[in-house]
Amino acid sequence: MSSTRYEPLLHDPDDEPEHDQILKKHTLQPLHVRPQTYYGDGPFDAPSSDEEDEALLFEKTSPTSPSVAERGMGALPKRASSVRLLVIALASLVGLSALIGIIAANSYVSNTYRPPGVRKITMDHVYNGTFAVDRRSLAWVPEAGDGVFSIFEDGYIKLVDLKTNVTKDLVYMFDVNNNGLPLSWATWKLSPDMKYILVKSDHKKLWRHSSFGNYYIHEIASKKTTPLIPPTYPPTVSYATWSPTGESIAYVTGNDLYILPSPSAKAPIRLTTTGSTSLFNGVPSWVYEEEILSGDHALWFSPSSTKLSFLIFDESLVDEYTFPIYNPTEDSDAVVPYPGEVKMKYPKPGYKNPLVKVAVFDLAHYLVEQNATSKPAVEILMLDWAGRHKEDDSIISEIKWVSDTALILKEVNRNADNGSVVLFDKLDKSTSLLSSKRARGIVVRQLGKDGEEGDDGWIDSFQNMYPLHSSLVSTLSAGTSSGAYLDVVPSPEGYNHLALFSPPTSSKPIWLTSGKWEVTRGVKGVDLEKGIVYFEAANPLSTSRHLYSVALPSLNLAATTKPKIAAPIALTDTSESAYYSSDFSPEAGFYLLSYNGPGIPTQSVIQANNSDFEYILTTNERLANVTMEYEAPTRSFSTIEVDGFELNVREIRPPRMDDSGRTKYPVLFYVYGGPFSQMVDLSFQRGDWAEYLACGHSYVVVTVDGRGTGFKGRALRNPVKGNLGFWETKDQIEAAR
Repeated sequence: MSSTRYEPLLHDPDDEPEHDQILKKHTLQPLHVRPQTYYGDGPFDAPSSDEEDEALLFEKTSPTSPSVAERGMGALPKRASSVRLLVIALASLVGLSALIGIIAANSYVSNTYRPPGVRKITMDHVYNGTFAVDRRSLAWVPEAGDGVFSIFEDGYIKLVDLKTNVTKDLVYMFDVNNNGLPLSWATWKLSPDMKYILVKSDHKKLWRHSSFGNYYIHEIASKKTTPLIPPTYPPTVSYATWSPTGESIAYVTGNDLYILPSPSAKAPIRLTTTGSTSLFNGVPSWVYEEEILSGDHALWFSPSSTKLSFLIFDESLVDEYTFPIYNPTEDSDAVVPYPGEVKMKYPKPGYKNPLVKVAVFDLAHYLVEQNATSKPAVEILMLDWAGRHKEDDSIISEIKWVSDTALILKEVNRNADNGSVVLFDKLDKSTSLLSSKRARGIVVRQLGKDGEEGDDGWIDSFQNMYPLHSSLVSTLSAGTSSGAYLDVVPSPEGYNHLALFSPPTSSKPIWLTSGKWEVTRGVKGVDLEKGIVYFEAANPLSTSRHLYSVALPSLNLAATTKPKIAAPIALTDTSESAYYSSDFSPEAGFYLLSYNGPGIPTQSVIQANNSDFEYILTTNERLANVTMEYEAPTRSFSTIEVDGFELNVREIRPPRMDDSGRTKYPVLFYVYGGPFSQMVDLSFQRGDWAEYLACGHSYVVVTVDGRGTGFKGRALRNPVKGNLGFWETKDQIEAAR
């Protein structure tokens, strides 16, 4: 394209900022007088603000100092012994004042100096959005190519192509209707061939991630809309998605799983018939949704859409828990004077957990059989493996396809201290596995004390396995590898790091990163052309987050010798204490880089291989101006040592705090301390409860990330296993002494 600077279509180019006006990540705030944030290690000893103010009032200033003009504190003329002396003194003072005024006018720019905020923070400011951050997400559209995202504007879904700087209309929302009646859109998904969109309407929330809706298939060219199934009120479809290739749709209704081979198919394929209020096919039960999968579905297509794997959950033996719920409303006509009740299957420690099974359906084989016979039998392949835990002690924490015929999964026991990674290879009709409707996998990695963790701590439950695309595997291995994948694995030193497993039968990790710091959030993106992996890490400070890249080694080399791994490259400035996050396009050609603190948050779209490209998405200028109006506490970050463990500490101190000891201040310890959690970090925090207490009531608010918390290695996390609450409490008490 002709210009690397993205200019949105339908916008006046004259309104775009010049190059030298573009805000750089975290340089938004103007200079101002404000308590400074301390980032050093060890105790924090802030100067007394009261003493500083008094010192400034009585400070002897030079008559030529600009501060004299700023503070209006020119020295008073002394009583003269004669009229002549008085006239000379007054004339000199007037001339000097004029000179100072000229110098000050030429030396200071009005928008670079602002007095400190004086407005008080109230409880209203905590809840009414005064300090709300404008954060946006990009809806990448992989079907339309890398670097394409969607926006909603003037009733149209539009596709923005960052490579070509072109914006085009995809669909007009009012063309999508139910027999002429407009739909209440919730979400939409584009088919891989870009001929259809799948629209979710009548959204009804269930738990944190799950919901119900009525789904409609809209053909873009003909503007024809048809329901996926006849709509109901309330809706019953809990999940629906396109296959990664082709036009198949997998969906769950009534907790049974179906596949519609194409939008024009006469009828769906019903894969299960056992769905009920306590048996789930393809969608998780509550505890799996909340604690394991962190999502609303438990089904996964193979890369070429020929097969579908899914989980089956049976929570019939799980005890029910009933709790009251009150939903207040400002609508007087809709007020319900009494609370309602919610019943849910809630597995408490020591009581029954849901039972789980793993299944695979061969869609390609079924369609071949369908051409030969009008209604072939639906064959579901159940997966099993040697050494599997008993069904009431088994948790399936992750499933990934590493090729069209190979699937890999993680299983742990309920205590999460023993587990394995299991590979199922050659899941196709050419084997004899399907004849018995059962496939047997092989354990390729051992987890837990006798495996990769090598200690008494928990096995982390995250969705971190990342299969490498077949084109990348072929490039790096000259077409000889049967697959490969990335994972975040504890290093021998006890820190979570990025590792390559190639081939997928390998039990030994090829370390891509190492050191006394940890990779967070797993793999963010992979450049398929260059073989570059992008990830975020709590490095160099455990309270910070920075973006890095690292090159993949040749898979041929990795399989035969110990490869030489290049050091990771920081893509954000690690010399500055900052907290970043990122969202990569499907092929990692572009990414949304979010600066989340400690300064005013900003967001930009960056092109991975073009440092000149930067599309400013948000600057939070309103928030920057608002924060200047209000009092700000002093925030200090330090570390303390308790029983040989280094703990991160944050103190929020009142403005103008007297640290001489003459004034006593109430101290509040703000605690969470859950396993692998983090409260002390460098993210932006203004207008919250702690700041209200510090500024409004002169509290000192202290937060300590004690034993059990995250991003400082397993040695700090492990002590709380089997003894929750003891060490966490002890660390808070020790910090308070």
